[in-house]
Amino acid sequence: MSHETPTRAVVLGGSLAGLFAARVLADAYDEVLVIDRDVLIGVDVPRRGCPQGRHINGLLTGGQRAIEELYPGITEEMLADGVPKGDLGGTVRWYMQGRQLEQQHADMLCIGPSRPKLELHVRERTQALSNVTFVERTDILGLETTADRSRVTGVRVQHLDSGEAEVVDGDVVVDATGRGSRTPVWLAELGYPQVPEERKKIGLGYVTQYYRLNSDPYHGDLSINVVAHPKLPRGCIFAKTDGGRIEMTTYGILGDHPPTDQAGLYAWIDSLGIPEYSDALRDAVPLTEPVAFRFPTTLRRRYEDMPRFPDGLLVTGDAVSCFNPVYAGGMTMAAKAALVMRSHLHTGAAPQPLEYFKDLARDVLDPHWEMTNVVDLSFPGVEGKRTLSVRMAQAFLKRVQIAATRDGKVTAAYMRAAGQVERPETLQRPGMLLRILVQSLRGPKSRPPHIVTRPVRPAAGQAAEQSAEPAA
Repeated sequence: MSHETPTRAVVLGGSLAGLFAARVLADAYDEVLVIDRDVLIGVDVPRRGCPQGRHINGLLTGGQRAIEELYPGITEEMLADGVPKGDLGGTVRWYMQGRQLEQQHADMLCIGPSRPKLELHVRERTQALSNVTFVERTDILGLETTADRSRVTGVRVQHLDSGEAEVVDGDVVVDATGRGSRTPVWLAELGYPQVPEERKKIGLGYVTQYYRLNSDPYHGDLSINVVAHPKLPRGCIFAKTDGGRIEMTTYGILGDHPPTDQAGLYAWIDSLGIPEYSDALRDAVPLTEPVAFRFPTTLRRRYEDMPRFPDGLLVTGDAVSCFNPVYAGGMTMAAKAALVMRSHLHTGAAPQPLEYFKDLARDVLDPHWEMTNVVDLSFPGVEGKRTLSVRMAQAFLKRVQIAATRDGKVTAAYMRAAGQVERPETLQRPGMLLRILVQSLRGPKSRPPHIVTRPVRPAAGQAAEQSAEPAA
């Protein structure tokens, strides 16, 4: 009979990042506790602790594949629950630099769950693990450490309903509390160096509204996406989602934000110059009021550059990095971070935090951070160093987008990089590089506007006759 003490992992935050972390920790520890201020179990609506839950949370193909690896079969479960699907290159209609890209299937499955729907499925699969327990309605007060502060041994919490405070011991503590993470403050209080940070002011603001449409602007597509560019720093994602609804998130940067009054919002959509948007919304039925969200700065905490770090503590998700959300990388980053974490959870050995952070930076964060930084800095008002390499990358990206208006193979390759399935440098392979150069020299291709179709309604006399027919 074994007398070994059971091992415990403690996850701070029941966000998607926290759930993904709990999933991999459950394979390495006897017990996993997920602590959060919110009620989590059974919730299928936006949570107070997830303010972006009312907005589109795009799941890139790389993220979908990572989530499927963590929870085999979950994609089919969501599709069976009414979540629509498509191909990132073939059934997403992209407008970049004001021109539509040529569509081509890229073997890039993408699915369109709302954030609450995705959280519900992931939470239920995590909850089904016998050694995972959710500790709800509980505030996180701080870390517990050894006397020499070299190792984190648990966390101090307070239960909101009873007011009772206690120390929860853990062999490893994972911070998944999001952008507002207090780990940098806690580390400073413990005598550790300041966590290096990078911030870039982008002044992003967006507004979301849900609809039911009385027309069809999609014609088989999953989403119609307009990407902001320097000449028009406004964009929009107009996508099918679960429940037969349409989810629209429209945005602007550098303080140019969409309004939340209905008339003003429709006028803003008209300014994008996409006829299928304006025509589809002409007789759409709003299901919600317009809701705003502000995202002033991107943020990256470079834990990999810390000279020392306490054992027994890891950080994941938005608590490490918050990219510009219009690039839809947050959930993908969190899922991929869990896979990196899993590779550091060796049986019988505690993870080495700095090794984990270095692998996370190199394999997950760096490529997407560099790619999105190039795009952010293409807007003249965004502050930052426009080095020679950044300017060269911007010029190349513009050629890629021009070429993609003519060549579906370029679109497919571009989407494999943007969807975090392949690294951005794959676009510079000789054959693809030649294709991009040749096609971009021809200039962008123009297309006639898409037609929005509406169901044929019977004439008044026919409608009366039909209504008089007996029910079957």
